[in-house]
Amino acid sequence: MNLRKLLEHIDFLEVHGKTDREIDSVEFDSRKIKKDSAFVAQRGLHADGHRFIPAALENGAAVIFCEELPKELPAGVTFVSVKNSGLVLGKLAAAFYGFPSKKMKVVGVTGTNGKTSIVTLLYRLFKQLGHNSGLISTISYMIDDKEDTATHTTPDALRIQQLMAQMVEAGCEYCFMEVSSHAVQQQRIEGIEFAGGVFTNITHDHLDYHKTFAAYIKAKKQFFDNLTESAFALTNIDDKNGRVMVQNTKAKVITYSNRALADYHCKVIETHFNGMMLNLTGREVWTRFVGKFNASNLLAVFAVAVNLNQDEDEVLTHLSNLEPVKGRFETVRSNDGKMGIVDYAHTPDALKNVLTAISGIRSGNEQVITVIGAGGDRDKTKRPEMTQEAIAGSDKVILTSDNPRTENPAQIIRDMETGIGAADNNKVISIENRREAIKTATLIAQPGDIILVAGKGHESYQEVNGVRHHFDDVEELKNCFGISE
Repeated sequence: MNLRKLLEHIDFLEVHGKTDREIDSVEFDSRKIKKDSAFVAQRGLHADGHRFIPAALENGAAVIFCEELPKELPAGVTFVSVKNSGLVLGKLAAAFYGFPSKKMKVVGVTGTNGKTSIVTLLYRLFKQLGHNSGLISTISYMIDDKEDTATHTTPDALRIQQLMAQMVEAGCEYCFMEVSSHAVQQQRIEGIEFAGGVFTNITHDHLDYHKTFAAYIKAKKQFFDNLTESAFALTNIDDKNGRVMVQNTKAKVITYSNRALADYHCKVIETHFNGMMLNLTGREVWTRFVGKFNASNLLAVFAVAVNLNQDEDEVLTHLSNLEPVKGRFETVRSNDGKMGIVDYAHTPDALKNVLTAISGIRSGNEQVITVIGAGGDRDKTKRPEMTQEAIAGSDKVILTSDNPRTENPAQIIRDMETGIGAADNNKVISIENRREAIKTATLIAQPGDIILVAGKGHESYQEVNGVRHHFDDVEELKNCFGISE
């Protein structure tokens, strides 16, 4: 693409060098630079791209976008001075790949819990409705039927535009994507034209990055502030910050709720381990999901589909056929009647939601045994809160490792143990090895008891000291139950 054309789509301060030249690629990693590439010197969390301008030049960069110009400007290279290279990267990428988001309807979902479930269910629903669709989620990236491994909840700006361009090429009409608070703050979603945005809920999480809850809320809200008049903003008013999120948006505001009057509302009529009956905006529908949090997720999916002009009756029919997302209230039953549940719940609120769902189904005689850990190198303030929620909703709790990453797993467990009250000491045991913790839970469980293994859900690994080892909670439960595939 011609540089002069690219410059029409970004704000820049000054240009040194010729603009009438062809660009073969846009990169922010100097190692990927080739002859006639454009390098964007982006300031990151751990490194400043300006340090890698010499490496980019050595690899053949024809154009450099940067906030600070080098003291010496080599001949034959064009330097473009910009105020914010992070902002520029998204807009450059969008222009370079032909503005793919304008050729589909893109819906972004943000919130602490529920993002993965909602975008995945929307993707599956629209596929069932006969529409080629794309998905960008924590679990996977889907280009219609082709799957690509996910690396981040929301990938970098360049990768997003590459994925969307591939979706357009594959004939996708829709793209459903998770929008993390990190992505908003790091401007990874710049250059995307959203047809709609969804807010699920917000609870204490990622304070290791955002530092304060107010900053976390602000990052989420920024997504809705930037929606256009032609978009819709669907918000969950069961969350006290639901209306806050959309108070400055230009988009059409739509509300959904399980408890209050809203544009879209839902009520759980009856619930079992294999599903629940919902009254969804005045219509009864049987679903294969369990828990009020899933009722809320399904309501959001229904509301998005209707606002994307899908037929209500057809949507409800397909909703009843949708299955839960991997690692989200995934059940495994032993031959002697023990019930195992694997869920991604890794925040206090998510854990409370899952345990509340279990409480609503149990007859009262069974024990609930919860196996729970907390991730290393992440928000430490939630560790005792996780323990408190586990204790409140369980008969027995086993504290164990999650993904310790670079932290000492024993120290993480000690942090979690500070949430144990004096009256609950006999209710909690700590077993550092996650495999042994799951095995112990299955050994102490009696037929009919419920074992919740929370925190990792769909993940098929455990990260210890920067190394990922294969570990799958569902596999572990099946092995302990003596279930062969």
